[in-house]
Amino acid sequence: MTLRLYNSLTRQLDEFHPIHPGEARVYSCGPTVYNYQHIGNMRAYIFADTLGRTLKLKGYDLSHVINITDVGHLTSDADAGEDKMEKAAAGSGQSIWEIAAHYTHAFKRDVARLNITPPKLWSVATDHIAEMIDFGKAIEGNCYQIDSGLYFDTATVPDYGALARTVADEGESRIDPVAGKRHPQDFAIWRTSPPGEQRQMEWDSPWGKGAPGWHLECSVMSLKHLGHPFDIHTGGIDHREIHHPNEIAQNQAHCACPNPGANIWMHNNFLVDRGGKMSKSTGGFLTLQTLVDAGVHPLAYRLMCLQAHYRSELEFTWDNLFAALTRLKRLVQGIEKIAHRFDAEPRGSLDVAEVREVEDAMSDDLNTPRALVLLENVVAGKGHAGDRYTAIRKIDRVLGLRLATLHRTDLRLRPADAAIDAETIEARLAERKDARAAKDFARSDAIRDELAAAGVEVMDGDPLGWDWKL
Repeated sequence: MTLRLYNSLTRQLDEFHPIHPGEARVYSCGPTVYNYQHIGNMRAYIFADTLGRTLKLKGYDLSHVINITDVGHLTSDADAGEDKMEKAAAGSGQSIWEIAAHYTHAFKRDVARLNITPPKLWSVATDHIAEMIDFGKAIEGNCYQIDSGLYFDTATVPDYGALARTVADEGESRIDPVAGKRHPQDFAIWRTSPPGEQRQMEWDSPWGKGAPGWHLECSVMSLKHLGHPFDIHTGGIDHREIHHPNEIAQNQAHCACPNPGANIWMHNNFLVDRGGKMSKSTGGFLTLQTLVDAGVHPLAYRLMCLQAHYRSELEFTWDNLFAALTRLKRLVQGIEKIAHRFDAEPRGSLDVAEVREVEDAMSDDLNTPRALVLLENVVAGKGHAGDRYTAIRKIDRVLGLRLATLHRTDLRLRPADAAIDAETIEARLAERKDARAAKDFARSDAIRDELAAAGVEVMDGDPLGWDWKL
């Protein structure tokens, strides 16, 4: 089945045909490293990883670039407010470089814990300042200069905002006015430092000492490392309204052609909580560490994301997350049973229909919910254990749940506020089993009550075969 992907630019499923035969070139908008990433942010990288794994499944060599934004991103995506990095540094007493290093490391740690494949290149914005200045010079005819910097005139490119497809007034309502701008949608290519003010990150340029605009960074890094045009550009659906239309405008000006830079633009939908879209600006946001501290393995969150199509809104509740953890436990337990029989049963034909059906599901715009059902069919089905185990490993290469190496004990994380450790629990349960064997049910109940008081749920007769959970 030919790979078909939903293209936000055409608003339809488009067949994927690589520009360079046998190679898929993908750029994903990366984090602004001024704070920890919330779990809604991480959904975008699980989606991008799923796309990359699917491209590999289809036989393509993957060239994937994710940028690290350490300068230029303002507190409003619509090009207004303070620089997020400068603001974070001012409030912490650390240098902006220390802030960037700390949160870059934290982001990459979360990437690893979610089993997200690292990109071919982490592209850091401040490593590309010279290229950004050269890019600005090349499109200067599409720009004008005012006191606050060099601005791109969106009227100079055809069909500006076609990606967003928003009514002009709606689009303008998200953009704060800036003195001297010709049109509300115009955006900064270079921001000049105000007189008498010295930023921690600023560089000399033909337009004065200052720093690049956020939108400029992604155009420069994507086109430098992947060429113009390249295959696929990914990001969160919030980028579809302002950031990516601005990238497209810059790309078109740079090549003096209508090509948007990437042939296919893909966007994952929001992770929402009951209060609405997750946002660091509201405070109290959930990080991956928050889930781990609650005793939830990071791969349970990955599974929760895969249970919904990437273009669907996904509601976060703790009940949904713990249900995903239970589903992951069932998969792991079932696969462990199959693995134990792997060497004992003769190998069959390796013709497991679900493997082909998973490829078809993923070729249909990354239908991960369907792929998960097919995986469970293999785990619960019949047939040679060796064939089923091999099929499970093939399927998991695209789902990324580490099912070949994950064990049930890995999923039993100790909550940060737990007052008892696993060794003590196991010892008390061994005493309880001895008491039950001796029909000393009063002693058995007393141990159970003691464990319950420490936050341990003992699950007698659970069909999953789990003895306890915190």
